[in-house]
Amino acid sequence: MCIISAEEFSMWKEKQLLKGGDKQSLNLLIDSLGGLSYEKLNLLKIKSEKNFELKINLELLEYFWDDHLNTSIPVQYVSGISYWRDLKLEVSNKVLIPRPETEIIVEIILGRFKNKAEEITFVDLGTGSGAISIALAMANPNWHGIATDIDKNAIEIASRNFTKNSNQFNLKFYNGNWWDPLENFKGEIDLAIANPPYIPLDTYSKLPIEVKNFEPKNALLGGKDGLDHIKEIVQNAPIYLKDKGCLLIENHFDQGERVKKLFLENKFTEVKVLKDFSGIGRFTIGRYK
Repeated sequence: MCIISAEEFSMWKEKQLLKGGDKQSLNLLIDSLGGLSYEKLNLLKIKSEKNFELKINLELLEYFWDDHLNTSIPVQYVSGISYWRDLKLEVSNKVLIPRPETEIIVEIILGRFKNKAEEITFVDLGTGSGAISIALAMANPNWHGIATDIDKNAIEIASRNFTKNSNQFNLKFYNGNWWDPLENFKGEIDLAIANPPYIPLDTYSKLPIEVKNFEPKNALLGGKDGLDHIKEIVQNAPIYLKDKGCLLIENHFDQGERVKKLFLENKFTEVKVLKDFSGIGRFTIGRYK
């Protein structure tokens, strides 16, 4: 631990922001590595004379900030932590950093399945850090969750995240590609969710450095038109979903109508393309038969 005055810390923080970067990223680094939350930072503005503790000294914290600025590595990967909804998640370059717009998936599902007493089985395909599956399992203790991922490292991270964020036991993790680990659940799934790789090849080459150089390519690139994985998920969904079971997929900003067509071609009904915070058709949802 390191004892520091609020005045000294404020001067240090101003110096770091003058180098570049944004205040939100610096606050995240201070929180995740220094142990000083955003709420405590605000309190310092009121009690400027107060001394407080940091988990690491300012020199080391500055080293990590400089690494972020010089290499464009996301702060979440520098610290190994990402905050998403009310979850504190372990992340590494083996998993995508959960995006704010993906939080809408949880809201869509909670709005559709409002009966808390109802027992359903859901699967989160390609779970990554486990963000979606953990949020749903924690919100609904009566639900039985399954999370799959092709990367064993991702499954280990997601499993640890569930253990750290919850004392429940209603979420299981399976290593394998999309539906492949679910042979024993054919025709038993009430709800399937997927945020698959959907970036088209030509778009991937133009992604920002902090995304393209650090986040896992296999979690981003969806083939030439971005639909390779989405097609596989939709086409195989009828094998695993119950009659009237739901499928929800996050897609690229310009793929909504094409994904909707895929749903309809595979006997899904009530298919809708739902918008994200920016008013873009980001999510496609449908009911099987």
